[in-house]
Amino acid sequence: MAHGYTYKVMELFRNPKNMGSLKDPDGVGLIGNPKCGDIMKIYIKVGKNKQNEEIIEDVKVETFGCVAALSSSSILTEMIKGKTIKYALAITKDDVVKKLGGLPPVKYHCSVLAVDALKNAVENYRKNTKNKSQL
Repeated sequence: MAHGYTYKVMELFRNPKNMGSLKDPDGVGLIGNPKCGDIMKIYIKVGKNKQNEEIIEDVKVETFGCVAALSSSSILTEMIKGKTIKYALAITKDDVVKKLGGLPPVKYHCSVLAVDALKNAVENYRKNTKNKSQL
């Protein structure tokens, strides 16, 4: 473990998944932490599965931050891609930390940022969907 980081954390830091932005996203969530300077912006594309449930068809993230911030946002995208919005919103910071194999306690806030950015993206999607239906 380098600097208290697990192998999984370091692997995702070196080779992050789903980085970048989406063209014409259905929802965008931006969150930042003024204390540490970490910023995450999550883009989601929403579709429907065979049960007519809303699913996250695609997800991308732009992360400006430390090792823990980058790996937390990366693993979260892996956890939610292809899943229902209901499932994605049930993910907690503890789920993210567990999937990473742990984080140093001083870096737990990074997992919170990832989860909060996702919630903001879903909220943005729902607001956009509601506004479109009122036209």
